[in-house]
Amino acid sequence: MSVLEARDITKTFREGAETVPVLNGVSLELHPGEVVALEGPSGSGKTTLLSIVGCILTPTNGSLTVNGNHVDPKRPERLPEVRKKSIGFVFQQFNLFPALTAAENVEYALNVKGIRGREAQKEADRVLDAVGLGDRKNFLPRDMSGGQKQRVAVARALAGRPPILLADEPTANLDSHVGMQVLEMFKDLAKKEDRALLIVTHDPKVRTISDRVLKIEDGRLV
Repeated sequence: MSVLEARDITKTFREGAETVPVLNGVSLELHPGEVVALEGPSGSGKTTLLSIVGCILTPTNGSLTVNGNHVDPKRPERLPEVRKKSIGFVFQQFNLFPALTAAENVEYALNVKGIRGREAQKEADRVLDAVGLGDRKNFLPRDMSGGQKQRVAVARALAGRPPILLADEPTANLDSHVGMQVLEMFKDLAKKEDRALLIVTHDPKVRTISDRVLKIEDGRLV
């Protein structure tokens, strides 16, 4: 059974008087425990597609179901609640708060989900241990390597056990060796915890950890 289902997704943007099509009838499904790579050249629509399935943008047309919940494109105010409950994000820039420790960065994400206090602390400890940073939980980002910072970002995405994990170029700021370590760890955790993982990437190494590889060109999956 799919945990995310997108059907015939289209997206257009306005540039002045012009309407610019970005996605043209894209359909995809993600299943628990599955790792999917999404490849495509710059301008192909992959980031827009990630933003739609991640409930950051609404589609112009088409349907989206996330963790059994239909996402109504006419009710964009409901998107934050869907994101909080169902989706964990990892970005290429890490997006950590520099004044917060690794544990505090994870706890902050949990606070946004409504998980606070001792429960948030225990969950932050759990996911930081899972990514191999139990001994770095009180370190600030400035005192961690790029690979360690990305591991914190992965821990933050895992926190609260969202069924869907979305990653946007997660190895872009890492060297080849560290990037491969992070990818293997991310895959293993997604499999172990039965999460669906979609990775938007230009990095050919992502293929080696993926169950499926999708390609997008000119707003269509090919």
